[in-house]
Amino acid sequence: MNQSTEQSKRAATLREQINLHNQSYYQFDDPQISDAEYDLLLRELQALEEKHPELIRLDSPTHRVGAPPLKIFEEVRHVVPMLSLNNAFSDEELVDFGRKVQEKMGNTSTEYIAEPKLDGLAISLLYKEGVLVQAATRGDGKSGENVTENIRTVHDIPLRLKGDFPVRLEVRGEVFMSKRGFEKLNQQAEEKGEKLFANPRNAAAGSLRQLDSKITARRSLSFYCYGYGEFPEQNLPENQIDLLEKFNQWGLPVSPEVELVHGIDGCIAYYKEMENRRSALAYEIDGVVFKVNNFSSQRLLGSIARAPRWAIARKFPAEEAITTILDIDVQVGRTGAITPVARLAPVFVGGVTVTNATLHNIDEIRRKDVRIGDKVVVRRAGDVIPEVARVLLDKRAPSTRLFNLPAQCPICQSAIEKTEGESVSRCSGGLFCSAQQKEAIKHFSSRKAMDIDGLGSKLVEQLVDEGLIQNIADLYNLQLEPVMALERMGKKSAENLIAGLEKSKQTTLAAFIFALGIRDIGEVTAQTLANHFGSLGAIKAANEEALLETQDVGPIVAKHLITFFQQPHNLEVIDRLQQAGITWDDVIIDSTRELPLQGKTIVLTGTLERFSRDQAKKALQELGAKVSGSVSSKTDYLVAGNNSGSKLDKAAKLNISVLDEDQLSELLLGKP
Repeated sequence: MNQSTEQSKRAATLREQINLHNQSYYQFDDPQISDAEYDLLLRELQALEEKHPELIRLDSPTHRVGAPPLKIFEEVRHVVPMLSLNNAFSDEELVDFGRKVQEKMGNTSTEYIAEPKLDGLAISLLYKEGVLVQAATRGDGKSGENVTENIRTVHDIPLRLKGDFPVRLEVRGEVFMSKRGFEKLNQQAEEKGEKLFANPRNAAAGSLRQLDSKITARRSLSFYCYGYGEFPEQNLPENQIDLLEKFNQWGLPVSPEVELVHGIDGCIAYYKEMENRRSALAYEIDGVVFKVNNFSSQRLLGSIARAPRWAIARKFPAEEAITTILDIDVQVGRTGAITPVARLAPVFVGGVTVTNATLHNIDEIRRKDVRIGDKVVVRRAGDVIPEVARVLLDKRAPSTRLFNLPAQCPICQSAIEKTEGESVSRCSGGLFCSAQQKEAIKHFSSRKAMDIDGLGSKLVEQLVDEGLIQNIADLYNLQLEPVMALERMGKKSAENLIAGLEKSKQTTLAAFIFALGIRDIGEVTAQTLANHFGSLGAIKAANEEALLETQDVGPIVAKHLITFFQQPHNLEVIDRLQQAGITWDDVIIDSTRELPLQGKTIVLTGTLERFSRDQAKKALQELGAKVSGSVSSKTDYLVAGNNSGSKLDKAAKLNISVLDEDQLSELLLGKP
C-alpha cells in the first residue's frame, strides 16, 4: 500500500471517528472520549488536510462545528454562521497566534478582550423590538435547534430588553450550570435512582433539550453573552468591549471576569490568573478566550472555514486522561464511611500527576462496572479529588478482576456494615477506630451527650494530635500538667477541663447511650431504650426480637445495636469508662404504671416561659411521649411557645393540634 493510499484511509477513519464523537457529544450529551483525546483527533485530521489538500472534503468535520440538530426540535437556520474557535495548548501557540495577527494588522500592539471559556452550550438569542422571539443552539454552525420555550425559563436571560437597542438584534452567548447547581441536580438524580450527568456541560445541554420546559425551569441554568450574530452595522460600536457594555445596559448578563488586555503578554498574564482562580469560580471553565477588540480589525483578519482568525481559545491542561487501574483498596473517613480508592498508573491530569482516584462507593463501582486492570478515564476538576469517570469497555482485557468490599475495617478490624437502601458502607468500630477518633470524642463530649465543660472541638484536635488521648476512655486519664503544657492552655483552663471531666461522670443512662455514637441512635431512641430496658446490661444482652419490641427500634437500628455490642473493643472502652467512675441511676421500670403519652409524638417550637426546652422534653419523655424535632403527618401535638416559626405553619397545613404553654402544663398533669 503506497503512502497516498495510507493517508487517504487514515483521513477517512479520522472523519468517521470525529463525526461519531460529535454525535455523542452534541446530540446525545454522552461523550465517549475526553476533550483532550477529541482535540488530538481533530488536530491530526487538520494536519493531514493542510499537508495534502486533495484529501479535503466538503463534509469534513474540520469545516463544521458539532453535528446536525436532532429532529425533535424545529430547525433554525443561522443567518450569520456560528463559528467555533481554534485552540492554543501552549504559550508558544498563543504567541504564534499573536504574531499572525500583527503581521496582518501591521501594528506593534493589539488590544484583546479576555474572558473565561465557559463549559456550557452555545446559544443564539434573537430579539425583535426588544422582545425575545427565538433561541437556538449552535448545531452544526449553519443550523441549530429551536429551544425558545426552554430558554425562556433561564432567569438570567431577559424576555424584554431595556434602554436604546436595535430593532433586530441577535445575541450570542453560553448557557451553563454552576458547580453547586450541578451537585444538587446529581444528588436529586441519585436519590431517584436515575442516571447521573457526567459534568455540568452535559447537565446544561440535557436541561435545554427537555421537551417539557417545566423540567428545564427546575434546573439551575445561567447565561453570559459574549458576541453577536445579526446586528445593524450603523448601531455597532467600534470595539468588542463597548458592545459588551451595551449588552449590560440592555439587561443582558456579561461575565464579570471580562478584561481588556494589551498584547500577547497581557493575554498570557490573564491566562495564568484565571488558571489560578479556576477552582474558586462558581462554574466550570476549560480555558480562556482571546478576541481582537476592534471590530474593523476583526473584519480585516476574517475567518477560515470553521473559525475566525481574530480569536483563539487558550485551553487549560486536560482535566481528563486515560490510565490503568492497578488496584483498588478502601479508605476510612472520619465518620466511618468506607470509600473505595483506585490506585492508578501515574497520569498527568489538570496540571498534576495523579496516582489515586475515588470510586465513591460499591454501588458506583457496580454501576460503572469498574474492575482492577481496566483502562479508565480519570477526571480532575480544580482541587477536587480525582475520580474515575468511566471505563473504556472496548479496551478491557480478559485478566481484569472484580472488586469486593472487605468484611472488616482495614484500620481497626471492626465489621463493615452497609444498610439496605444506602450506598455508603461504614466501619462499626466508632469508639475504637483511629480513623474516627476525633469525631467520636467530639460527639461524646457534646452538650446533649456527656456535656463535658471546657472540652471544645479545637481542644479535642490538640489532645489527639499530641497523643494525650486515643479514644473516649482516655479522657478520664488526663492529668493537669500535660494539659497545661498544650499551646494556648494555661493552668486555669486545664483545671476547668479536669473539673468538667469529673462533673460529667454523673450522667443518665440515656445520655451515655447517646454519647457512645452508635449509628442511628439519636437522643429520642437512646431515651426510649433506657426507658424500655432500664439498664445498660439489659440493652447489651438484648437480642433482635427483644430490641424490636422497643418503640422507634426497627430492624436496621436493632442490627446496629447488636453489631456495636458484639465488638470486643467497644465493650473494652465501655468497661474503662465505668471503671473511671462514670455512673448513672438505672431507670426503674414499673410494668404496672400506665404512661399517659405512650405512643404520642410531640414537637416543641418557640420559647417557653415556665420551662426550658430540655425540661419540657424530659417531662414529656417520662410520660411515654416521643419528642421529635420536625413536624410530620405522624405528629400528634405541636407545643408552640413565643416566636414560633415555620413549624407552626406546617402544623396548620397538616391540621395538627397546637398547644400553648398552659395546655402543655395540663398535659404533663395528666389532663386531656
